[in-house]
Amino acid sequence: MKPIVVDAMGGDNAPSVIVEGVQEALSVGIPVELVGDPARIPNYDGITLHPALEVIEMDDEPGRAVRTKKDSSIVRAAERVRDGHASAMVSAGNTGAVAAAALLRMKRLKGVNRPAIATTLPVPGRAPKILLDSGAMADCQADWLHQFARMGSAFAQVRYEVASPRIGLVSIGEEPEKGNQLVKEAHHLLADDSTINFIGNVEGRDVLDGDVDVLVADGFTGNVILKTLEGTVQFLVNQIISALSTDDAAEVGAEALGHLAPIAAELNPDAVGGAMLLGVNGIAIISHGSAGPTAIVNACKVAQDMVELDLVGELAAAVSL
Repeated sequence: MKPIVVDAMGGDNAPSVIVEGVQEALSVGIPVELVGDPARIPNYDGITLHPALEVIEMDDEPGRAVRTKKDSSIVRAAERVRDGHASAMVSAGNTGAVAAAALLRMKRLKGVNRPAIATTLPVPGRAPKILLDSGAMADCQADWLHQFARMGSAFAQVRYEVASPRIGLVSIGEEPEKGNQLVKEAHHLLADDSTINFIGNVEGRDVLDGDVDVLVADGFTGNVILKTLEGTVQFLVNQIISALSTDDAAEVGAEALGHLAPIAAELNPDAVGGAMLLGVNGIAIISHGSAGPTAIVNACKVAQDMVELDLVGELAAAVSL
């Protein structure tokens, strides 16, 4: 397999933690290379590094940054996939810029109207769920949501081996007539599609607890859901730690934290590795901005699996049905 190219400059803790993650990935036999500014990357001995002297910052406007910073690590990584030098790209950098670079350089798959970011939602004790779009397309059309559902179904089958993924359309009520005009039109398209297992509308309470495998939403709604979940989990963790930190609760706290540790491990975003950009002609994984070495290793593992299982080919087939 051709190497996976990792953006050394993307993320809150780049480049040191990115290099550490790449070193770990190489140690377990995953072919990985870096792209970034050699002058700013310490201790990359033994790792192939492709120079890119510009950096797209987290607060840069994505579209403009991709157009003007053509020698940035994100753009160069996407170009290596486009040109066939790399099999996939991984970046913990500016999410919008990664999506824009992948779209502009790799191009859309034939038949795809717009790409979507598919985020894995870990659910303790059961199979993960997939939320898409979680931020690529804030404004959507009904036929785009229809394509998101097909791509999400194919992704769930390839990555999690779900034979017939249950597809739910995020709305404000389960009834078909509930929701805004976009949701109503999308519901009609999904209900008429015999190639997917559409179970109807789902609500916010079903995101983690409902009997659904793939949640379909426009990028605005999906991103709000994702950020709400992240904030809620962090709030609850802080409250638990605060409540158990007193002397009286120390003994109980230690026992309780022992029981909570496995759940915390499942909810740790580093265990997932990152979100997948679906609909472009290549594998692009977007890791969390705070990603540590473990997240980079896991992202590279997922990228390797998706290349070997021909995710791009499966998505192309799903869209063309």
